[in-house]
Amino acid sequence: MKKVSILGTGSYIPKRVLTNNDLQNFIETNDEWITTRTGIKERHIVENENTSDLAYHAALRAIEAAKINKDEIDMVIVATFSGDNAFPAVANVLQSRLGLREVMAFDINAACSGFVYALNVAEKALRNSKMNKALVIGAEVISKYVDWEDRNTCVLFGDGAGAVILGEGLGDIIDNNCYSRGDVNRYLHGSGTPLKSPENNVGNTVGNIEMNGREVFKFATRAVPSSVNIILEENNLTVDDISLFVFHQANLRIIEKATKDLNIPMEKLFVNIEKYGNTSAASVAIALDEAVRSGRVKRGDKIISVAFGAGFTWGAILIEY
Repeated sequence: MKKVSILGTGSYIPKRVLTNNDLQNFIETNDEWITTRTGIKERHIVENENTSDLAYHAALRAIEAAKINKDEIDMVIVATFSGDNAFPAVANVLQSRLGLREVMAFDINAACSGFVYALNVAEKALRNSKMNKALVIGAEVISKYVDWEDRNTCVLFGDGAGAVILGEGLGDIIDNNCYSRGDVNRYLHGSGTPLKSPENNVGNTVGNIEMNGREVFKFATRAVPSSVNIILEENNLTVDDISLFVFHQANLRIIEKATKDLNIPMEKLFVNIEKYGNTSAASVAIALDEAVRSGRVKRGDKIISVAFGAGFTWGAILIEY
């Protein structure tokens, strides 16, 4: 059975920086309040860019890092809940903009778990088909869905994109797991377009992100250790066998609690939440790219990435880089 390796990574962050001090100019908050509760110091938000723009730049950097010809790409998957439009998919837009062949291209929405879900799908597609290379992206412009008057949510989120090229190489995606629980979706959700009829032709409006922070924390701090333990046990590994853990960057307090429960040394953890906040499906992808480019990850290292998000969705992936 052929291996499915990460051949290259890339990421792209919008230029505009919104610091905690900036936020206190228009909502009742301050740097100490935000930092203490979340670990976030700043986040980036778009000005004149949309989700496909962020995904495009991240994709170019991943293609360059992988040292492949873009004509080798057989599939494009974009994990996002904040696409440019309801349709077509961001992946379809990218297929054209990148000048790719007429390949399979689609989006996947598992909220913050989207990139881990997408890696799961792409790995199985490559391993069990004639396709050889896939471009997998997590990209979000969450600022479109943020209520900038709600200090409990607007301080958390930022925009960005990360990408990987998958194909046969030295490493391998060893194992992954993905789960969902729709019965608790009320704790974190964003309203969709309202129903319309000829008699009630209401305009297309989309709601803001709404979150019960206490319940999300309780769920995440159970789901993350559970996913990690399952993947370790099923592969006869321990924490000592893993070089780096790349968690979804949602809240530093969640990461710290999960790390403590799993007895993971801090030196085995990659954290960049202070710079970007929660970028949803882009979070793990951006962190993975920064870990690779900073030298925290080397060929042969074993990595575990975990994500959790609205749905609720969650999952983990074990990678030999």
